[in-house]
Amino acid sequence: MTYVLALDQGTTSTRAILFDASLAPVATAQQEFPQHFPHSGWVEHDPEDLWRSSVETMRAAIATAGVEARAVAAIGITNQRETVVVWERATGRPIHRAIVWQDRRTAEACARLRESGHEALITTRTGLLADPYFSATKIAWLLDHVPGARDAAEAGALAFGTVDSFLVWRLTGGRVHATDATNAARTLLCDIRSAQWDEELLALFGIPRAMLPEIRDCAGEFGTTEPDLLGAAVPIRGIAGDQQAATLGQGCVAPGMMKSTYGTGCFALLNTGTAPVVSRARLLSTIAYQLGGRRTYALEGAIFVAGAAVQWLRDGLGVIGSAAETQALAEAADPAQRVILVPAFTGLGAPWWDAEARGALYGLTRGTGPRELARAALESVGFQTRDLIEAMRRDWGAAAGSVLRVDGGMTASDWTMQFLADILGAPVDRPVVTETTALGAAYLAALHSGLAPAPEEWALRWRAERRFEPAMAADRREALYAAWQDAVARTLSQR
Repeated sequence: MTYVLALDQGTTSTRAILFDASLAPVATAQQEFPQHFPHSGWVEHDPEDLWRSSVETMRAAIATAGVEARAVAAIGITNQRETVVVWERATGRPIHRAIVWQDRRTAEACARLRESGHEALITTRTGLLADPYFSATKIAWLLDHVPGARDAAEAGALAFGTVDSFLVWRLTGGRVHATDATNAARTLLCDIRSAQWDEELLALFGIPRAMLPEIRDCAGEFGTTEPDLLGAAVPIRGIAGDQQAATLGQGCVAPGMMKSTYGTGCFALLNTGTAPVVSRARLLSTIAYQLGGRRTYALEGAIFVAGAAVQWLRDGLGVIGSAAETQALAEAADPAQRVILVPAFTGLGAPWWDAEARGALYGLTRGTGPRELARAALESVGFQTRDLIEAMRRDWGAAAGSVLRVDGGMTASDWTMQFLADILGAPVDRPVVTETTALGAAYLAALHSGLAPAPEEWALRWRAERRFEPAMAADRREALYAAWQDAVARTLSQR
């Protein structure tokens, strides 16, 4: 058994990548699936789409490589975090569509928690904030709005899981109800110092303990797949939320190392070592990974819209046919026009945490066209990343001047990465393997299978494909950033 299969279940697509014993990618399969927007600020997925695309992409990756399932030593799973699935234990059938991490329907519930003085407890225990981004208020919403759900949950008939847990349940035929410490840490229900469910938080949110999965290490045994799914019973030996998996895939295993992943959203993580850092800049303190019962922590900044801004240009406005067109458009944009997009389509994340903010365009003229919109969409990613890095520097001085390792689909754009280096005033490193989320999941499965070394040795294998050095004059950098800050101030819901 010389292969490891990574399942990367993301927000807009699911992909499976088969890696060889050296963790080099061999074959890839990917499927997009529908997004559902039943009301303004609401985002849902059909859990059956997540399940179907997961099985089909895993089968396709194995078939493309021309190997048999019994040659796969283990599966590693990484997933969109915070997204909530509740299902019937007896049938495995979801009781409602999944409520996606981007969904803002519980903004009022979170506001009531803050007004009642509960956010201090939440932050102390979980490292998070009282924001609809996280899982707990989504679970409570389902229990309160799906007929009979609360009674069934109290009776132990329902199971909750982030997407990883739902997939493990299905893959193992309902034999395993488990999650890993990184996904548990994103629910508002887990004490990140012990990596255990917190009874006081469960009571605060009104969530029955019987619904919750067991919390395990990121590298460990999560059961074996039903043989008919892939053609053989394959052990599941690694799980991590997508951003934590990318942190491992980027080799950011030493304190002070930073990575930023550009997918639907953007998530920057700074390794802070063996103790959680209490943020004064409204960043998140979270578990980066847990191995052998020992936890490594990170400061995280979350941007809700990165690649989703490009998707909006394509699907919402119809001004581009594919994401790849944006670089050429941005390069051709009129430099005299300074169009700024604040992509608060589902609110603003760190460090603003404004659930009620909505997207805005500034600086429009009669001459504004697709080129300027494309440039504004790409630049918004760099501006938002700088917001995060500035906050990290305030919380943890060792972050100052650090190289930023980047990954995700948007990093294929040289223009975007150069602007990122320019607006940060710091080097940006793009790795040889840009699918670092899947690589991190594969690494965890390989680690538990005895096919990969400990994290410190693993990190030595990391290689840069290209370094982007800042080339923009400092006065121009600061002028552009000041214009961005002014645009954000105008967009906030409570200026």
